[in-house]
Amino acid sequence: MNRSESIVKIAAALVKAQSIMGNAIKDAKNPFFKSSYANLNAVREAVLPAMNANGISVLQPTVHVDGKSFVETILLHESGEFISSLTEVIVNKVNDAQQQGSGISYARRYGLQSLANIGADDDDGEQAVGRGNSKAQATITATATNFDKLEEAVVESTKTTASRGSFRKNEAKQSTTIPSGDL
Repeated sequence: MNRSESIVKIAAALVKAQSIMGNAIKDAKNPFFKSSYANLNAVREAVLPAMNANGISVLQPTVHVDGKSFVETILLHESGEFISSLTEVIVNKVNDAQQQGSGISYARRYGLQSLANIGADDDDGEQAVGRGNSKAQATITATATNFDKLEEAVVESTKTTASRGSFRKNEAKQSTTIPSGDL
């Protein structure tokens, strides 16, 4: 993740924006997998009004780094402060315009959804790669968006790992401490 030297103003604006943002609505259908998902427009509709109302614009240019294509999602505050992140554009055929467009759309959707920290139950991606366990992943994603539940998930995961003998009990307790200054 990249950011401006100071993020004090954009951080305050993001808190306000996220307090009024909802999750993206699964309004698109994937007939091949018989599933619904939140498309790019649904993610934009969930994010942009709240961001814009708090002085944040969203830019998503394509960039090339080390011979690979990325979408850079930039949250730009009216003060000039910014936060940005790269999402790789994945395609099967590099010289296929249709695949490039699809890859860019996916990268834009996932990049914006991730940087804005909004949820959407998108099961087409999991089924496409043959894992098909989207319900478990959706549960993890929903849990990860709530800091209280995230800490509980970390504690539970650490207990599970500790019971397998990977950690001593006191090390597991120490690994669940999340300093408030790091949030």
